[in-house]
Amino acid sequence: MKIILVDAIGAFVIKDVGVFDDMYKMLEEYPNRKIILTGANDEQMRKFGLDDMPYEVFTLKHDPEKTDPNYYKMMLKHFNLDAKDVVYFEHDKDAIKSAQFVGIQTYYYDSEKRDLISLRKFLTENL
Repeated sequence: MKIILVDAIGAFVIKDVGVFDDMYKMLEEYPNRKIILTGANDEQMRKFGLDDMPYEVFTLKHDPEKTDPNYYKMMLKHFNLDAKDVVYFEHDKDAIKSAQFVGIQTYYYDSEKRDLISLRKFLTENL
């Protein structure tokens, strides 16, 4: 069963609000394992509440950033996964390019539109 990689800030976590509850409820409909991806350092983890998430959180503390393909290579190695084992949604287009570069199936999540219908379609079709 594929793992859902979840973008942290800009998708799952809304700045100054917290967890995007409607997204959380939608993700809970899937039995798949979820991993939240971030670049946050320790201070940012506390600031955005990433140290208290309903799913496990992976960060490399900006070394490298998610816009660097090495972030995804290191993440996959950390969890002993292949790119074909995961799907990923992300709000940063440069981070998407980096994930795609290592072979991860990705979806651009527009953090302004918050279109959960299209996100659900991507997940359903790719899991």
